[in-house]
Amino acid sequence: MNSAAITALSIFIVVYIFIVSEKIHRTVIALVGAMLMILCGILTQEMAIHHIDFNTIGLLIGMMIVVSITGTTGLFNYLAIWAAKKVKAKPLRLLVALSLLTGVCSAFLDNVTTVLLTVPLTFSITKKLNIPVKPFLIAQILSSNIGGTSTLIGDPPNIMIGSAVPEMDFMAFISNLGIVCIVIFAVTMAILLLLYRKQLVTVPQLQAKVMAMNEYDEIKDSALLKKCLFVLFLIIVTFVLHSQLHLESATVALSGAAILMLISISGNERKISKVLSEVEWLAIFFFAGLFILVGGLVETGVIKMMAEQLLELTSGDLTKTTMLILWLSAIASAFIDNIPFVATLIPMIKDMGTMGMSNLEPLWWALSLGACLGGNGTIIGASANVVVASMAAMYGEKLSFGGYFIVAFPIMIISIVISTIYLLLFYL
Repeated sequence: MNSAAITALSIFIVVYIFIVSEKIHRTVIALVGAMLMILCGILTQEMAIHHIDFNTIGLLIGMMIVVSITGTTGLFNYLAIWAAKKVKAKPLRLLVALSLLTGVCSAFLDNVTTVLLTVPLTFSITKKLNIPVKPFLIAQILSSNIGGTSTLIGDPPNIMIGSAVPEMDFMAFISNLGIVCIVIFAVTMAILLLLYRKQLVTVPQLQAKVMAMNEYDEIKDSALLKKCLFVLFLIIVTFVLHSQLHLESATVALSGAAILMLISISGNERKISKVLSEVEWLAIFFFAGLFILVGGLVETGVIKMMAEQLLELTSGDLTKTTMLILWLSAIASAFIDNIPFVATLIPMIKDMGTMGMSNLEPLWWALSLGACLGGNGTIIGASANVVVASMAAMYGEKLSFGGYFIVAFPIMIISIVISTIYLLLFYL
């Protein structure tokens, strides 16, 4: 290994240690690491910009803008109350209904934004029924990550994989991961209902309070809601057809965001500033720094060497390599952030293709399932988990590492066992 490769790897490892330890905010340390790659001469500024994946960043920004504007209409509050009334406010059914709502929204929006919108309503409804909120919070975390796994736009690792492999479009994700995610969701719900059946009990008088709520009161701006639904419909249809239309997913999301801003807030500078301030810029800059860091490893040949080592370990066998990526991604993503892990593995899998492994498809699905579902294992495993835990703390409800781990980690392992069976049956 030459000196440039050693320097690049050293910077990457130090940044990774700081990300895991949370001593410095991950966005700050990722940007510091990215700048060190340039200052140490590993990358030029032009090379660094070349390694920043605009498709991933553009898709995230576009969808965040659309969801931010849609959130102001009260649509998500309406859906939560509508779901609660559909199940007659019966606690166990409500657990499934709110989890299903979270899962479906996470598949077509971004799972962090989804939980930001559904958690306050969960607190409101559980308080009215006088039932513990913790089972609902755990169920919503698990559902948001399962729902996000099923589509190209639901979870950042999928956005990154889809951007790196153009043939893996919106429909490819749904058709390849949709069924296994439905099975995993059903199994997860069955386990949670079994675990919490004795805790989730209420009285008819309290159920009547929830049934008396009027979901239509939650709609704050029906004219804006119609515009948002129209644009969301356009975006999803274009996502489905984007390979035929030869449009990148970032172009679709940013076009949708631009159209929605044009038809809803084009003349109001205060509203435009508010919408743009609600984009998760911390996440965006974290991605930018991360892409430059991984770019340093690519340019110095470190990634190629890691791919060679992995192929040597599995003797180039497709089944062994797929299983190693699935389980390694799942266990690693439970304890460290899945985004830097996926950013490192994407160029590694690409290099395996240049080394003679012809069928890479099972490896991509293994990486997606492992990284997205593995995030369910601990309270720090995925961004949505951390957001729910911090929101719960604001409401005075502590979601501890240990309390969450005891319930979620075994469920995560079961979901990876189901994924293993699925991959062996259909791809290997």
